[in-house]
Amino acid sequence: MAKITRIKANDGPAKKAEQSEPAITRKKVVVKDKKQEKKTRKELKKAEKQIADGKKQGKKPFILIRPFVYLGRYLRDSWRELRQVRWPNRKATWKMVLAVIIYTALFVVIISLLDLFFTWLFSLILSK
Repeated sequence: MAKITRIKANDGPAKKAEQSEPAITRKKVVVKDKKQEKKTRKELKKAEKQIADGKKQGKKPFILIRPFVYLGRYLRDSWRELRQVRWPNRKATWKMVLAVIIYTALFVVIISLLDLFFTWLFSLILSK
C-alpha cells in the first residue's frame, strides 16, 4: 500500500486568521488501487500548484508590462468561461431566432401604429 500525503488549506485557528496566507495541514491517505492512487497524486499536485500560484500572485509585474499581463489574464479567464458555456442545439437555436423575429415584427407594428396615430393627431391639432 502506498502512503500519500494530502495537503489541505485551512483558515487555521483564530490567531492565524490575521495572516494573509492560509495554514496548511497534512493528512495521510492510504490508497488501495492504482487508479485511485494516480487520481490522488494529481489532486496533490494540483493543490501544491494552487499554493505556489498563490505565493506568486503577491509579486507585482513591472509597470510597463502590467497592461499586457492584465490583458493576458483577461483573455485566459474569458477562454475558460467560454469553455463552460452550454451552447444550444440547432432546434433550440431556431426556436429562439423565431421568437426574436416574432417579437421584432410585433413591436414594428405597434410603433408604426403609434406613429400613424401621433401623425394624425398633430396634423389635426396644427390644421386648426
